[in-house]
Amino acid sequence: MAYAVIKTGGKQYRVQQGTKLDVENLNAAVDSEVKFDVLIVGEGENVKIGTPTVEGASVTAKVIGQYRGPKGVAFKFKRRKGFHKKIGFRRALTTLEITSIAG
Repeated sequence: MAYAVIKTGGKQYRVQQGTKLDVENLNAAVDSEVKFDVLIVGEGENVKIGTPTVEGASVTAKVIGQYRGPKGVAFKFKRRKGFHKKIGFRRALTTLEITSIAG
């Protein structure tokens, strides 16, 4: 089974066909197709490494959904100064399903 390494949202993901993953928010409608450049593509001994991307290789993914992730807390403080700052956040995420790997 062929695999590829893609980069999106400042992170790298190792994917295969049929893989479902959550990535940082992409500006794409649900049920639309998204293409990614490939950093590494291969199968077994036959692996191509890009500089920085592999020419002619791409990964196509279908957008399954858009949602907001679980609540996180950023807490800052400075000891002995009485300074406390609490900020909550929820990341916007996109769920993808990898449909094909070309290259």
